[in-house]
Amino acid sequence: MQAVKMYLTASCPYCLQAKQLLKQRGVTEIEEIRVDTQPDARQTMMEITGRRTVPQIFIGQTHVGGCDDLMALDGKGGLLPLLAA
Repeated sequence: MQAVKMYLTASCPYCLQAKQLLKQRGVTEIEEIRVDTQPDARQTMMEITGRRTVPQIFIGQTHVGGCDDLMALDGKGGLLPLLAA
């Protein structure tokens, strides 16, 4: 299973929703990078993704995007193959 990394904040409902979906798909470990407690991490996230909203989700080296992007990928049947790659 691919490593999953997520830039998030503690109070973000979309972050919680994304984590829940990933867990439903068998992800047992998510590297969480808290941008609310680490201002440098938010800057890094914005440089890498070009986005300032959370969550920003990476599966392996692939930037999936935010919660809506993750749900759309799952809806098209692309999430499980990406996780398994």
